[in-house]
Parts: sequence; C-alpha cells; structure tokens
Amino acid sequence: MENSAKGSELSKYSTLGKEIPQVNHRAKVMGRAQYAGDLKLPGMLHGAILRSPYAHARIVRIDVSAARALPGVKAVLTGEDAPATPWGGGPIKERYVLAKGVVRFAGEEVAAVAALTEDIARDALDLIQVEYEELPALLTPEQALSEDAPTVHPERKNNIAHEIEFHRGDVEAGFASADLVFEATYSTSRQYPGYLEPMVSVASLESDDRLHVWTSTQTVFLARSRIAKALELPISSVRVIQQTTGGGFGGKIVEDDNQLVAGLLALHTRRPVRLLNNRLEDFLSCCTSVPEQITLKLGMTREGLVVAKDVHIVADCGAYSGLAGEVMHVSAMRSDNMQRNMNVRCHADLVYTNTPPHGAFRGFGGSQMLFALNSHIDAMARELGLDPAVIHERNAMEQGETTVHGWKIRSTGFKQCLVHATEAIDWANKRAAPRGTGVRRRGVGLAAAMHVCGNRTMGDWDGSTVMLALNDDGGITARSGECDMGQGAMTMITQIIANEFKVPLSAVRLLPPDTDSAPFALGTFASRVTMSAGNAAIRASHAARDKLFALAATLLQVAPGDLEMADGGGVQLRGSDKTLSLAELARAHVWRHGGEILQVSGTWDPDTEEPDEQLYGNCAPTHSFAAQAIEVEVDTETGQVTVLDSFLSDDLGRALNLTAVHGQANGGNVQAIGWALYEDLRVEDGRIVNGNFADYTMPTAESVPMLRGDFVESMDPVGPYGAKASSETAILMAAPAIANAVYDAVGVRIRDLPITPEKVLAGLQAKKEQQGAVNA
Repeated sequence: MENSAKGSELSKYSTLGKEIPQVNHRAKVMGRAQYAGDLKLPGMLHGAILRSPYAHARIVRIDVSAARALPGVKAVLTGEDAPATPWGGGPIKERYVLAKGVVRFAGEEVAAVAALTEDIARDALDLIQVEYEELPALLTPEQALSEDAPTVHPERKNNIAHEIEFHRGDVEAGFASADLVFEATYSTSRQYPGYLEPMVSVASLESDDRLHVWTSTQTVFLARSRIAKALELPISSVRVIQQTTGGGFGGKIVEDDNQLVAGLLALHTRRPVRLLNNRLEDFLSCCTSVPEQITLKLGMTREGLVVAKDVHIVADCGAYSGLAGEVMHVSAMRSDNMQRNMNVRCHADLVYTNTPPHGAFRGFGGSQMLFALNSHIDAMARELGLDPAVIHERNAMEQGETTVHGWKIRSTGFKQCLVHATEAIDWANKRAAPRGTGVRRRGVGLAAAMHVCGNRTMGDWDGSTVMLALNDDGGITARSGECDMGQGAMTMITQIIANEFKVPLSAVRLLPPDTDSAPFALGTFASRVTMSAGNAAIRASHAARDKLFALAATLLQVAPGDLEMADGGGVQLRGSDKTLSLAELARAHVWRHGGEILQVSGTWDPDTEEPDEQLYGNCAPTHSFAAQAIEVEVDTETGQVTVLDSFLSDDLGRALNLTAVHGQANGGNVQAIGWALYEDLRVEDGRIVNGNFADYTMPTAESVPMLRGDFVESMDPVGPYGAKASSETAILMAAPAIANAVYDAVGVRIRDLPITPEKVLAGLQAKKEQQGAVNA
C-alpha cells in the first residue's frame, strides 16, 4: 500500500490515513441510530399503496367505498385525489403521484391508504376494487422500436425517450488505418440495489402548516424540490430531514414515489403518515440498473493502439425515463476518456417499454460500457497476440492531457493500478501456464476503469458548502447538506474539520442534513462528496481560523501572522507557551461590544464547465482510475463459475480513512460479482417474477473469495489533501474481468450478463460442435 499517510499533519489527533470507525458507528451497532422507520409521531397513521397488476392497462373504474368504510381507515386516495402536475426523477416530467387513467408498468401506484395501523391499511387495499381494461404491452426495446408499435406515452411521436449522437475526429479514417477491426454486441441485466433498509418516509403537516418529511435519501434538497413540485406546494413550505440511511447505491436519489405518496396522505389527513416499503414493494418501486444492448466496434493497430471507436447503444428505461437518460450518457461517453483515441462516434437511444423503470445505480452507466469495452479489448488482444494489460497501458491517458471529450486529466495512478493488480495475482505466469483438460479449469481475467469525482451536468454548479459554529466549550458544530448513506461522508467531513482545528473527532459534531438549517447541496452521487464537501470543509475551517487569529492577535497583542493552531485546540503564539483555548476564544468572540457567535461558511465549486451542445467540456474536477485482476474456476460439467481470487487496485488520490476505503472497495466488488454471475431482476409478461430475496440471488460470503486489494495515492492537486473518490470505481470491473477469465479458462466468450451455468454450458456445446464441424 503506497504512502498511506502522506502529508505533515503535526497534531497527535489527526486521523488522516488511519483506520478509524465511522463517527456514528456506536449509535448504529447499539441500535440507537434513528432510521425513518423508527419514527413515532403523535397521532401517526400508517400508509400502504395499491399497485397495478398489469404492465399496461386503462383504469376503467375504481371503487374505494368498502376500503373507506373499514374501521381505522382515515384516507383512501386515487389519481383523482392527486395533483395534476406530473413529476419525474430526471428532466422529463411524465409520471403522476397516483396513476391517472392509465397504468404503464406492473407495480405502478394506483391508490393509497392511511390507517391507524399498518395491518388495517393493508386490509383496506384488499377492499379496493379496480376494473382494468388490459392494453397491449411493449416489453422489450425491440418491440417498442418496431415501425407499427404504439407509443407508451401517447403524447410522444415514438418510444425514444432520449437520443445521444456525437462524432469526434475521423472515425472512418481511423478504421482504415487499423490492423484489426472487431465488432460485437453485448447486453447487460437489471440489478436491484439490495440495500439493507427499504425505502421509507414519514410525512407530517406540522404546526407551522408546512410539510415536514423525514426520509431515507441521498439528497435532501433535490428531494424537497421534487416533493414541492409534485404536490404543487411552494418549495419553502416543504422541509426534508435525512434520517440515518441504510444504503442507497443510487436508488434513493430522486426516482422513488414513496416520499410523494407519504406527503400526499399527510396533506389529506393532516396527520403524520409513515410509509414503509416492504421488500417486495421495494423491488417493485425502486429503479434497477439500466439494461443496455451495446454494439461496439474498435479499430486497433498491431501494437495495440486504439485508433477508432464506434458505438451503438439501445437502453431500456422502462415506463418512465427518470435518470436513465443521464445513465445512458455516461455509458456513451465516459470510457472514451480512458484512452488517447481521438476518433469516436456514438449513437444511443433510450427506449420506453411497459416494464418497471430503470435508473441510477452505483457506477451510473459506467459498468455497462466497461463490460463491453474490457471484454472487447481482451478479445482483440488475443487476436493480436498481446497482453490486454499492455493494451490498457499503451492507450492510457497521462496527467496533464486532455481527452477526446475535453476532459482534463489532473492526476492518474492508472498504470500503477495495472501493475499492482497483475503482479498481485501472478498474471504473467498464470496466463502462460498450459490450460488443463480436466472437468475444472482455471483462467485469469483483467479489467480497467475510470470514474468522475463530481459532474457539472445538472446546471452550472457542482459545489458544496460547509458551515461551522464554535460553541462556548470549544466544541465545533458543523452543517452540510451532503448525505451519508453508510459510505462514510459524515466521518470524512468530521475528519477534515478536526484535522484543521487539531482537535479529536469527538470535538466536532456534524448535524444531519436538514433543508431548514443545512446549506444547499446537490447530494450524494457521482462520487462527488469527498471532493466537493471535503474542500468546502477546509475552506470553512480556514475562514474560522482567520477569525480566531484576528481575535487572538488582539487579545495577545501580537500580529496574526505570528499565531498558529495549538495541538488539542486553541491558538498559540508560535514558539511560545502563550495559548488561548477554543472555549476562551468562543466566549470572547461573543462577549464584547458588537460581538457575535463565531460562525462561518466555506463554499467550494470546482473549475469545471458544463458540456456544450456537442457534449464537449471538462465537466468533472478530477477522475479516479482502477484495475482488477480475477482468477476463476469453471466446472465444465455443471457450467458453474467460481471466483477463486480477486485483486483490485484503486487510484483514489489519497486515503483519508483506511477502514472506509477498503469497505467501499470490497462492497463494490461484491456487488459487481453479483451482477456478473447471479443478479438479474427477471420480468415475464411485464411482471417481476423474482422480486424477493428468496428468488433474487445475491452473492453471500460463501460465494466470494477473500477479497484482496490496495490503492494508489496519486495525490490529486484539486482534492482535499490530495483525495479523490473511492466509492464507484470498485463496481466497474469485476463483470468483464470474470467474463475474460471464463474465456481464458474454457474458451467461451459470454457477452450477455449474467454469466450463468446454462450460458457456459451452451457455449461449451457450441464450441464442441464448431470444432467437430472443422474436424469433419
């Protein structure tokens, strides 16, 4: 592990680069952390949602009289009782809080109940009578794109929700100069986030006549905006408070209807309403990862240099587009920036179908394209007799270079990651070893990835603000609107503030995000929080230090430049024992003529730019890189693939908390292994058929090896103390690395995820038949 504690922090209290638990770990393990589902407000009702059983149907009639007559029921609402304003998790607003006239996927919200108990609410759902007229359903992009297909949304001229096209350089000349041109099609599956805590909200019309919403979310301010618009309320009349959140992985950004239905029930009953998805409901309502069909064509010289790239993507957003268009944008563009190739072309279509919506998921579109690209590079490397690690190294962007899409590479440890991953798994020797002919055969595979650390694509701001206040006892109260969903954002911000003030972590208290008191923030996505909030925390700390120095200089009758922060807190005269504690300075800052509490804010907005109409522009302040090598064993009789070894090397700039970064790497790796081998939310006749943990297979401790890895500290010039991000690169590589290892083991190339035993056996049979035909 390289230089895990770079820097010269003099304080004995500094935790940077060390293994520390999260600041809220004790509350969690002792059961004291309060999740939204734990809230109990006076007079609180319990909500429940009736969902459509059909993929596409007209609502002919709804009879709620029996449900309303059930003792204990306080409200039964349908689309007629809901606002006429459509909402959406992305730029297109096309969905209603409760369906109006038509349902477009099996699971769509049709009616909602509020009752004294959850059992009564669910009993009331059974009493609601809905008459449907089932309509033809478009269940695949192929059906939706056919010439005679009806439109999922009648107001649209076709079923294309979003389209991306760009052309850089001279692609045809690039292919003409290539020694090898290879084209293949890949498809990826739907993955459910699988967080521990299902979606839950408590909404209440409080005494100030405003709607207060306590919820599990990744972004309180985007949630507030969406709730206000969907419920037709002034934004100032909505308050959103993030409760302890048990995982998000993209699924709790802005695409779930839970908060809106809870708010609607609270407005109608004028009582608090708790709405908790059970696991089945969460499978029905949470957006899964966007399934994509990717046709990739690469041109490569015999030395392994990529000289041309042409991509066609067909992505399925389901019944509503949400954030799927932004996900497809990442699939279309991000991986281009890993390589020096300046000839790229892409055409991508996002397609409506009558299936449950897809959207944001950890990796946010990077996983889909990197599965195709890494598989493709491995196949071309074999054709050219090259090591795929060499191809990645020869094409890698260097620090200071600008990519084909205008991205500026400010730091990169990519090549070091390649070296670490391949050396750790004994890559060269295992690749050179003869393949066995027994039932169980082993192979190794490699994949590489990049990700952003922020993304200026929602508007011309990608910053963050941190506010600090110094208390009478010298303790520090901090506020940030960025959300911790288990990944450790709260700990990171606390670490930075404590480091700047040279105090223990316990001296800093970071309040949960609350739109009434926290500074505005975009929230937790795009691996942006360490970069943006970390830098904002440093700026806020420096602003507080300047005020402390000015006050202490007056009290000690010295120049501010002669002062420094004292170890343990306070300000001291450099080279002497003259010290004023933080508590003394806090009181002195108030108790003087014209005094006030010492309170500051610091804002950091990166020097990036919104992409132009041609999608060109440096939209991220910096980028993280990674490489992963995997060894598998394939049972040729059963088709079973077992991951024997994995080594993941992550360029994260600088590790601020070793415990957190290893946890992120291992968690992302396991999610990727699940996507590669097991996970696929199956939809038959428009209905989810494995929407529970009994039937939806996720990896367990028994199905993954002891996960190994390290990180490269490239010391990013923009990041706080050189840090970048460590949350999403880890999920981007296992699927292609496993696919490449399977091919290395048995010569079967799987391009359709997940890599199931049935597909492996079918590939082995096809290979056997092909060899038989050649021999004949």
